[in-house]
Amino acid sequence: MPQSATPFTTKNDLSPKTRTAIVTLVNARLLDAINLHLQAKQAHWNVKGPQFIALHELFDKVAGAAAEAADELAERSVQLGGVAIGAASAVASESKLKPYPLSAVDGAAHVEALASALARFGALVRDAIDLADEAGDKDTADLFTEISRSADKYLWFVEAHAQGK
Repeated sequence: MPQSATPFTTKNDLSPKTRTAIVTLVNARLLDAINLHLQAKQAHWNVKGPQFIALHELFDKVAGAAAEAADELAERSVQLGGVAIGAASAVASESKLKPYPLSAVDGAAHVEALASALARFGALVRDAIDLADEAGDKDTADLFTEISRSADKYLWFVEAHAQGK
């Protein structure tokens, strides 16, 4: 990371202190979104069992939503004069999501693992809503709110495969 979280000038009217805090926050959730994307792809590629096609397709949609969230977060970081941090090494060392269980094979194991990742991601993003709002950046709080709604929707979709038995 460059010496400052916001090394580039911008005419954005948020204070430099606010922009620095928000870029740091956005980059932290960016790493989690990238990790969620990769975890959903792990599940998508490797799921087996009687619900294969439904889960295979659902996990790909989760991956797509996570990738979209990552892109929006990266762009917000840069809009505020920051540098988007999304390198694999940063994801591996700094994401707040638990590592994906590489031993997961059947649908139930992938559903449990991905539901846990989505729930953790959603909680982190909800915390970020409040932090962005407290810092005075309602635009970023709104972005986090949009991402939170998507995470909750996909958590519902994934968890539905483990419910109603």
